[in-house]
Amino acid sequence: MGILDALSGRQQAVSVTEVGSELAPFLADGEQVEHAFRVFRDMLVFTNRRLISIDRQGVTGKKVDYRSVPYSNITMFSKESAGVLDLDAELKLWVRGLSEPLQFSFNKDAPINDVYRVLSAHILAA
Repeated sequence: MGILDALSGRQQAVSVTEVGSELAPFLADGEQVEHAFRVFRDMLVFTNRRLISIDRQGVTGKKVDYRSVPYSNITMFSKESAGVLDLDAELKLWVRGLSEPLQFSFNKDAPINDVYRVLSAHILAA
């Protein structure tokens, strides 16, 4: 991941194996990591059951907030692809119980179409 991408908040794809071993204590039986993206110290992880947002806080990053959103609570989602002048793509998730959508920015090379396909498969199958 480039330092400019990290500082700008754009997301980069990371190894599913690396994230899976880090999250092993938190995953339910049969739950598997399908896609993961890192923004500097934070991560956005898509499993076969839920979305997990990982927010490392403080100077050392030892304090960590894990936020899970079951796919069944996502009521609507959208993606905006990168363009000529707008170099990042955006994902928005409307979650039951929240007044504003969750928003995530991805760099132009991140596989946002894969993420959208994962969301489609899990949300529309319900």
